[in-house]
Amino acid sequence: MPHWLKTTLKIIAAIAVFILLLLAGLMFYISQNKEKVLRLVNTELNKNLDGTVTIGDMRPRFFKGFPNISLSLKNVLVRDRRFEQHHHTLLDAKDFDVSVNIVGLLKGSVSINHVDISNAAIDLYTDSTGYSNSSVFKTANPNKKSTATGSSSTELEKISLTNVGFRVEDQKARKLFDFVINGIDGKLTYPDSGWRAAFHMDVTAKSMAFNTQRGSFIKDKEVEGDLIAAYNTGTGRIDVTADALDIGDDAFKLNAVFETGKSPASFSIHVACDQLLWRNASELVAANIKKKLDQFNIDQPVGVTATIAGSFKGGGDPFLYVTALVKNSKVATPGGVIDNCSFNGVFTNNYQNGKGLNDDNSVIRFTKLTGSYNHLPFTIDTGSIINLNKPIATGNFTANFPAADINYFLSDDIARVTNGNADINLRFRADIVNYMINKPVVSGIVNLKHTDINYIPDNLLLKNSSFSLIFTGNDLFLKNIRLQTGHSIVFMNGRVNNFLNLYYNAPEKILISWQIRSPQFYLGEFFGFLSGEGNKPKTEGRTSSHSFIDQMSTALQKGSMQIHLDAANVHYLKFLATDTHADLVTSGDGVIIKNVGLKHAGGFLRLNGSLKREQDLNRLALKTTISNVDVKEFFYAFDNFGLKDFTSDNLKGFLSAKTAITAGLTNTGSLIPLSVNGTLDVNLKQGALLNFKPIMGVVKFAFPFRNLKNISIDELNARFDVHGDQFTIYPMKISSSALNMDIAGVYGLSKGTNIAIDVPLRNPKNDTTIHDQQKLLKKRYKGIILHVLAKADSTGKIKIGWNKDRKKD
Repeated sequence: MPHWLKTTLKIIAAIAVFILLLLAGLMFYISQNKEKVLRLVNTELNKNLDGTVTIGDMRPRFFKGFPNISLSLKNVLVRDRRFEQHHHTLLDAKDFDVSVNIVGLLKGSVSINHVDISNAAIDLYTDSTGYSNSSVFKTANPNKKSTATGSSSTELEKISLTNVGFRVEDQKARKLFDFVINGIDGKLTYPDSGWRAAFHMDVTAKSMAFNTQRGSFIKDKEVEGDLIAAYNTGTGRIDVTADALDIGDDAFKLNAVFETGKSPASFSIHVACDQLLWRNASELVAANIKKKLDQFNIDQPVGVTATIAGSFKGGGDPFLYVTALVKNSKVATPGGVIDNCSFNGVFTNNYQNGKGLNDDNSVIRFTKLTGSYNHLPFTIDTGSIINLNKPIATGNFTANFPAADINYFLSDDIARVTNGNADINLRFRADIVNYMINKPVVSGIVNLKHTDINYIPDNLLLKNSSFSLIFTGNDLFLKNIRLQTGHSIVFMNGRVNNFLNLYYNAPEKILISWQIRSPQFYLGEFFGFLSGEGNKPKTEGRTSSHSFIDQMSTALQKGSMQIHLDAANVHYLKFLATDTHADLVTSGDGVIIKNVGLKHAGGFLRLNGSLKREQDLNRLALKTTISNVDVKEFFYAFDNFGLKDFTSDNLKGFLSAKTAITAGLTNTGSLIPLSVNGTLDVNLKQGALLNFKPIMGVVKFAFPFRNLKNISIDELNARFDVHGDQFTIYPMKISSSALNMDIAGVYGLSKGTNIAIDVPLRNPKNDTTIHDQQKLLKKRYKGIILHVLAKADSTGKIKIGWNKDRKKD
């Protein structure tokens, strides 16, 4: 072995022996002066305390803390002067190890540079009056200079905590922070500004309640990570940062500031996580917030930031400001599922400054929200939910989509939509009840273009239809409506005053005012719609997504309409009217018909009436004034009013009449046979009876050699009562060039015919030259008069015979 190596080894061995002897000497010194050293440590620990420190025992530890010497203190208690009143021990440590400077110890002073606490409990308690056991720490006096000799300045270099319960309870402020410190290891340095610490933390949060009435944040979650903390002596500010702090199963970035130099002390904690699942986020917040969040879910991770700020005094909730970034996710809500949803979200409990930090003053705001609800794509550029106790939702809703997508909102018994496009742009405000939109107040426009709609309750098929719904205030305007069904084309504009209030509270009071014009209107195609007839929509088994459509259908069924119609051509069965104008009022019970005027068969018609919906039929009541219409066309247009033996083929001339009738109509507008009742006052000019069977029967019986198939009538006035299949003929004088007759009685369509006919035998063909009515009447009954009776037998067949009882009658 070389000489230099032997010398080196000897020196090292000598140093090692010296150190061992020194340590042995120190241990011997401490053992012999245990009480003195314990007193020095106790004095050092009590230097800045206003209370008591009790140390149960002390033992030296050789190599821990080398080159300093470590003292293991057992059963260390730190209590303030009021402990007997509140019974909260500030520190109760089974193991409290301190590392002291050897040189200082030999000089008779203790300088502690490392503290290791384990199996302990730290309890910071503030009672309801504001007193805290943290008052055990004396307030430093910066103007007072220490003049004591033999003292030392304690600057911790390391601190370690293992299995330490850390509890901060403030009964006055209703705050409770309760942690189990599994392990904290930190190193401290002391720049001129104060101190700086780098440490690893592993704790379990049993409670982090900024307001115990609301519940705890991160309850029962493990928090682990590396943190940097810095304290500024001049400002009393503590800054804490962490690049990756694991809270539960998620990693967060942390920035926190504690303003301990202010009165009261305050805090601001900012955390951020780029990939946080909604359910995990719900588990991190207080119970009052968690209850609301659990009503929703987002299937993809969310980018989240959160700021929690407040005071350690004074009570109340802390300030909260949370942001969320959601991309292409499925969002589940109590009102349904939104697919492919993206938005930027913000939550704060300080919506308006000065109104408190609470649910009443909270807001959830969405920007750039896009998604698809029930196959309907939509956008809300800005939306808010204000006041979480009585939530109000506001926002701007826009959507553009194929109109057929509306079918996903419709039940099979409401309507089916095909073709065309829908465009929606609405500003809305609505209450939220049980996390669902309720009774929204909207303004804006809904456009539907080039769409086919089958309105099922009334079997109404609308082709190539368009319309605009404009919501202004409480009113609804219906603009630019084009409807086409069958052969009809209709253009409409409408208005509903106070629509939104009535829509939700009294749909039966809704009154829609319509202005309708049409070049070609087939009344039968709209009959069910106008009469309010049709199968009512079913309501069983509806989901929430149908609620708006169901409510709208109910409003249409129960509400009323005022309609002013101008139509170039109106068709009803065989009837054709031109230059038509009408005022209609529809309701759930039917239609009121007013001020109808039209041209038909070369004349004019005026009518008023009603169409009332009953259980099995529609009851029509009309009062009509007819002026100079072609009687043949008129009877043909109305299908001879249900008559079989007296048809348009038997008539010729120009008719004027006044009628007051009732009749039954089917749901398609067809006349129910034998349902007509009422009176008819008729004036016929330039008329003729052609091949009228009752007359032909009389002619065959009384005038077998006279041809009366075409009886021309210069003017005829008549009055009839109609009762189903019975027509009561008031005494009527028929004067013609071929025959004069007086007729009265009852004509039955099926049975009951009993008509008395008086026929003068004289030929009246030259009577047209007589203008004196008295002379004409006298001459009318000159000569022989036949009294004939047309009467139906038991089978309903009409038989002609002499009216033997004519004189008695």
